[in-house]
Amino acid sequence: MDPSLTRTSLNLVLFVAKRSASVKLVRQLQDHLAQMTGEYPAQLEVVEIGEQPYLAEHYKLVAMPALVKTFPQPAQVLAGGDLTTQLDVWWPRWQGQVSLINPQSHRQLDCQEEAPHLPASSRQDPSGQLPFDQLLFDQLPTEAALLQMSEEMFGLQQERDRLLKQLHFKDRILAMLMHDLRNPLTAASMAVETTQHQEELDPEFTRYWLEQARQQLRKIDLMTCDILEASRGTNGELVIQVVELEVVDLCMGVLEDFTHRIRAKSLTVETDLPSNLPTVQGDPAKIRQVIVNLLDNAIKYTPTSGIIWVSALHRTAQKIQITVSDTGPGVPVEAQERIFSDTVRLDRDQSSEGYGIGLSLCRRIVRAHYGQIWVEERAGGGSAFHFTLPVYVS
Repeated sequence: MDPSLTRTSLNLVLFVAKRSASVKLVRQLQDHLAQMTGEYPAQLEVVEIGEQPYLAEHYKLVAMPALVKTFPQPAQVLAGGDLTTQLDVWWPRWQGQVSLINPQSHRQLDCQEEAPHLPASSRQDPSGQLPFDQLLFDQLPTEAALLQMSEEMFGLQQERDRLLKQLHFKDRILAMLMHDLRNPLTAASMAVETTQHQEELDPEFTRYWLEQARQQLRKIDLMTCDILEASRGTNGELVIQVVELEVVDLCMGVLEDFTHRIRAKSLTVETDLPSNLPTVQGDPAKIRQVIVNLLDNAIKYTPTSGIIWVSALHRTAQKIQITVSDTGPGVPVEAQERIFSDTVRLDRDQSSEGYGIGLSLCRRIVRAHYGQIWVEERAGGGSAFHFTLPVYVS
């Protein structure tokens, strides 16, 4: 700052959205001010709006860039594309305002006008100099400090809300994972009980059921890892481990796991799973969760001796579509979007076990794979759940 500048100078603040992108404008204003005539020079300060938002709030700035005359009072804002033209218009009047409050101005003495009282913190030092920052902030009323405090409180409130949402998500995802643990637990228990109830254990028979139990326990272990991962996570995102994946093999594996439940209800399962289907990009464990949940619901709601269809088709060059259909009661049109929300249970579900959150997890998984999931009424009655996955690109 020029040591000669005191309260006898005009003080201007240029507010910009980004300092680095406003170099040309700043230089233009500085050159223009240097060429302007008048008894009282101007001091120009540049402020980036993001660094001091409470000042922008104080001056009620609604457009950038904005040039604010902070001294003499009252403050005045110039905004728009051509600040130099506006500056030319107001410059003579601003010069007159300074002359009226200049203690050394003969015009002020002749008019017997007294300069406004300055706060003690704003007085000049013995050398007659006054730092611009001090001058600027001394002119701000206490409302500016209150605005800054209010902004800080608002920021803390936002942070609190963000943390509460993260805690809510963690509780929700843990509940979802615990819900999905029931299926492998049931399958493992059935495998163990089957071997226990055999009076004479055939080695091959025992080996088969122990292998079934081992596979289910492995699934439980993977889900437990997901639970631990969710308990540590704070970003609200599912962790996806994408690999090249054979959808047909995955579907057939899930169907095999549900063999006993399908037979227990005398259900017929028809499949349309082409062997030449392209591979997809996906997380095998997560995609398996989706298929398990959809097939579990189909078995649950399809009446005895009903039919379930599992199909996959190459929908587009970029997507594979998997569909699980049934001859159950179906999903009302008005509820077809709502059932993918957390803890939504339809009237048909009230007598069934479960938390009503499996489809919500399915949607999160599919969306994490940049796919879509939806339900439709099946022609002839029942529901058809579809979801898409991206085709694998080497």
